Amino acid sequence: MKEICVFLADGFEEIEAITPIDILRRGELPVKTVSIMSTKTVMGTHGVPLIADITLRELKEEDVEMIVLPGGLPGAFHLAENEQLGELVTKFVKAGKPVAAICAAPIVLGRRGLLEGKNATCYPGMEEELIGAHCTGAMVEKTDHLIFGKGPAAAAAFAFAILERYADASVVAGLKKGMLWE
Repeated sequence: MKEICVFLADGFEEIEAITPIDILRRGELPVKTVSIMSTKTVMGTHGVPLIADITLRELKEEDVEMIVLPGGLPGAFHLAENEQLGELVTKFVKAGKPVAAICAAPIVLGRRGLLEGKNATCYPGMEEELIGAHCTGAMVEKTDHLIFGKGPAAAAAFAFAILERYADASVVAGLKKGMLWE
């Protein structure tokens, strides 16, 4: 399997990035962190630095299985403003490839008009940025090949929704049990 890539920008919401990385790696899925900044070190919105595996310039599109976009401000704005990432997200959505975004990060898709007629969820107050989407307000929303999370409290549920896409139900159940997830 190719790699699930978690894209990071300065101002990312730590729990929304680290929780999916942790849960997916516990599920033995290949996860790569990708900095869209000029360096591999990316600073979270609460001052937690994370050293990404690679930078966006080093990424090979053919190695990407899924795009995961954590929210946080101004991180989500940085993601939405990055043209290279925007082009990659557009290609993935139009090709029916999996993309997941949580909190404010669905704006990356919304601002590009990629959510027309689709159910989505996002952090309250960001709905207008999800152009054409039907914002449900659910903690996690799955629509076709897209997965959305509402915000920090949804980080684990969001990560498990991604895991469920790739792992056997018994693996997911075992991991939830081991992590005391109910």
